[in-house]
Amino acid sequence: MCHELLRDARFFRTLQRFDEDLASQTRAAGCACGGVLHSARYPRKPRGGPDDLGPAYRRRLSFCCARDGCRRRMTPPSLRFLGRRVYLGAVVVLVAAMRGGVTAQRAGRLEETVGVSVRTLERWRRWWRETFVRSALWKGLQGRFVPPPDVGAFPASLLARFAGRDARERLLRMLWFLAPLTTRSPFEARILTGGPDPQRMRFAPTPSLP
Repeated sequence: MCHELLRDARFFRTLQRFDEDLASQTRAAGCACGGVLHSARYPRKPRGGPDDLGPAYRRRLSFCCARDGCRRRMTPPSLRFLGRRVYLGAVVVLVAAMRGGVTAQRAGRLEETVGVSVRTLERWRRWWRETFVRSALWKGLQGRFVPPPDVGAFPASLLARFAGRDARERLLRMLWFLAPLTTRSPFEARILTGGPDPQRMRFAPTPSLP
């Protein structure tokens, strides 16, 4: 299932539409100073997804205030990118969530499919179990997971707690949950964390899964 999802171009195009919708909300809200926001996209070189995602996936949606004396950058949250990592967020979640250990055969398949080495995979798992659990996002929302997921099995145990008709929808909900980590704007964080139950959180008005 991991490899099927990572090759599913439709799923990644859906994430693009969600990012575009969040960018529209950011732009409509304007800058905190009252200024108008202008497009200020910047290049990315994402790894791990399908080969036919198109040029849109090589740009991070972002804005800059047009008011002289401000020029503040406002970068919307993203379901595609997880911070500054070169690998797409879905890759960081799914590959690190693989169960059963990494055999030589599985390691070879990972290298071939998404270019992730065993060393990178172990670094990601340490991030989930040591750094992510200390984040403000997790500290603020972990109490809404009852009973709490097993931190020692992150991110697999966390992904398993999200409701969905299938693996695609559960992954989408987890990427939505993680999206506040991709922005420093309090306004964007409120959009994403306002729901009472992150396991069944309702999305803001956005395109539905195809």
